[in-house]
Amino acid sequence: MSEKRLRRRTPVRLKQIRNEIQEISERIDVKLDLSGSFLERGHFQERDLILVDKIPLAMQIQTDSGKLWYPTIRGILSWGAETNSASVDHGAIPFLMNGADCMGAGVHDADSQIQPGDLMWIKDQQHGKPLAIGMAIVSGTEMAEMTKGKAITTIHWVGDELWELET
Repeated sequence: MSEKRLRRRTPVRLKQIRNEIQEISERIDVKLDLSGSFLERGHFQERDLILVDKIPLAMQIQTDSGKLWYPTIRGILSWGAETNSASVDHGAIPFLMNGADCMGAGVHDADSQIQPGDLMWIKDQQHGKPLAIGMAIVSGTEMAEMTKGKAITTIHWVGDELWELET
């Protein structure tokens, strides 16, 4: 277990994070209703988080176009996102679980609207469960056709310190 802790944990009202929730909602194409939830902001490893009922469900990610809000893997699971994903075969899973970038050869299918630089999530082809969050290096169409090279830069994965975070 890591000694790294969640810092600057502060309860917030929904109206204080309404813009962030709206941004996440638009990015994953899911209507989020957090009106009855206990909401907090926190900071973990150079990253701001939004905690919903004490579970880190959203994180802020630094990209070329600025800081963007995106769900954590637990957020993807909780909110049932369907868009902006790529599915990988069984052979890619052990590498992703070690934090490796996703290679194009392992991608079997990807949303065609994904563009280079977009935040996205990677799922298991067989079960559809989220494995990692990453940033697209190539478009979704290109990703599905690749036979070599990196397709997605991995940012957060099942088993990393954010996933293991005890709140």
